[in-house]
Amino acid sequence: MAFLRAFGSHLPARRVGNDELAALTGVTPEWILNVSGISERRFAADDETVASLGLAAARNCLEKAAVAPESLGMILVASGSAPRFTPGAASQIAAELGLTETPALDIPVASAGSLIGLTLASQLAPKVGPVLVIGAETMSRAVDRTPEGKDTAILFGDGAGACLVDPDSGLVRIADFTLHTDGSASEILKLEAGRIHMQGLNVILQASRKIPRAIKTLLERNSLAPDAPAVYLMHQANLNLIKRVADTLKVPHERFFTNLERYGNTSAASLLIAADEWFAAQTKPVSAPLVFAAFGTGLNWGALLALPA
Repeated sequence: MAFLRAFGSHLPARRVGNDELAALTGVTPEWILNVSGISERRFAADDETVASLGLAAARNCLEKAAVAPESLGMILVASGSAPRFTPGAASQIAAELGLTETPALDIPVASAGSLIGLTLASQLAPKVGPVLVIGAETMSRAVDRTPEGKDTAILFGDGAGACLVDPDSGLVRIADFTLHTDGSASEILKLEAGRIHMQGLNVILQASRKIPRAIKTLLERNSLAPDAPAVYLMHQANLNLIKRVADTLKVPHERFFTNLERYGNTSAASLLIAADEWFAAQTKPVSAPLVFAAFGTGLNWGALLALPA
């Protein structure tokens, strides 16, 4: 058994509004808002990295959980934008936390990486102890802020989120999950040579079919209707995509938590940042199911079901 014990997050201080990006990409601020649902996003400072953002989110999470780094059994770090492939950010974050023997592994999957981390942690925590899952990205450095690159430049921001998966207790209990990969379509969404390449329409079509299917499979397997979850916490990719998923499931849009208007698409960090904000706003213990879902490079996608503890 495994529980989601605490969440944490960290966002860079610099806010980048649509006016600034519109001037660089040859579009209007209104167009950006209409196609993405994003008003502003955060960009990392020159001295901020995937590792430093992830470290700040990790410390925030551990502080909320009142857990010392020495108590961790493992660290998993999801990122698609780490500048160095190997060793990635995980070993650096572990070292900054003062850990010299705790296993720290990287999950190089943009967007869906933190969901993969949560599912892996749910299986590992009963064996190794508390697992810290981190999603951290500096995606603003992987786009071209030019008219030619406008379709990706307007979407992405930087940030980090974290979650402590505990074998004994927490806010909610991880009940089930489903993960999928379709490598035959991987060319439509990839990071290569430090740049993100995305066939936007194809990605939306794939995600809007695959995510609801994964969620339905998970809910049906646990005898739950789509209106049973208190909230759907999704990777914050695009507001129009989130609405499509809600419509397919016949669930009110309001049941899907969103914060991408303020942060943009922070890739593997977005799911955990969203969860941190949602849980921080709750005044009572969770009393209904929760669903986490994501879609990303690979193509990888899936969903995770959490129930009241």
